[in-house]
Amino acid sequence: MTTDHSYAVLKSRALIALGGEDWRDFLQGLITQDVETLQPGELRFGAMLTPQGRLLFDLFVVGREDGAWLDVEAEHRAALILRLTMYRLRAKVTIATDETPVSVLFGGQDTPQGWMADPRLAALGWRSYGVAVPAGAAEVDEAAYDAHRLALGVPGPADWGSEKTYPIEANFDLLNGIDFHKGCFVGQETTSRMKRRGQIKNRMLPLTFDGAAPAFEAEVLTGDRRAGEVLSGQDGRAMALVRLDRIDGELTVDGKTVQVDRPDWLPL
Repeated sequence: MTTDHSYAVLKSRALIALGGEDWRDFLQGLITQDVETLQPGELRFGAMLTPQGRLLFDLFVVGREDGAWLDVEAEHRAALILRLTMYRLRAKVTIATDETPVSVLFGGQDTPQGWMADPRLAALGWRSYGVAVPAGAAEVDEAAYDAHRLALGVPGPADWGSEKTYPIEANFDLLNGIDFHKGCFVGQETTSRMKRRGQIKNRMLPLTFDGAAPAFEAEVLTGDRRAGEVLSGQDGRAMALVRLDRIDGELTVDGKTVQVDRPDWLPL
C-alpha cells in the first residue's frame, strides 16, 4: 500500500511522564487545558503560564491508562520538571523523564492507526509516541514539518519564546490551547480578562515577501509607524507579532514590502 504522508521525528520535543493518584487534580490547576475529562489515547494542546499570564511552556497532554505524558520542548524539559516539582508539595504525583520519541505525520488524508490528530488544526496532521510509521510514508527532516506548519500560519515555540507573550497573542485561544470553561489555573485571571473584554490588540500572523526572511525582531512598519515585529521564518514567509489596527496599509520591513497572509482559520 502506498501513502502520500510525510513523517518526521521531532528531536526538538521530549516527554515528561506524570503518574500517581493525584496527577489529574495536580495538572488541572496548573495549565490552560482541561485534563479532568482527558481519556487514554486522547491528545490536547495547552500551556503553562506565569502568574502574570505570559507563556512559559507550550505542551501537548497525552492521556494514558496510568497517567499522562507531557510533550514539551526538549530544551525546556528540565526547567518544566523543576517547576512541576515546586508546585507538587504533598500531592501524590510522580514526575519523570521518558525517552519515547515524538513523531509527526502530515500531508496525507487517511488517519493512520495509533496516531492522534493534532488538536490545534486538522491540516497539521497527526502526532505519535513510539507508534510505527505507516508503510510508504516519506521521511523528512524537522525543518520540512516546520515549513508545513508555517504555511498554515500556525506559530511555534520560536515565535513566543518564554515569559514574553500572552497566549492569546500566540493564537492559543483559536488553536484549542485554552479551555475557558475549566476551573482556575496559573495565569487564568489575565487570560480570561483579555478574552472577556475582546480587546486583543496584537496577534501572530504570517507575512509573505520576496527573498530571505528578515532578522528576528525586525520592525514591521506602516509608513513610519511601528506595526509589529518579525519572528521566525524562512525564504518568502515568516511569522510576525502585529498590531491588528495597523495591518491594512502598506507594510514594510527594512524597506522591503511585506504582506499579511491571514489564514482561513483565523478570524479578525
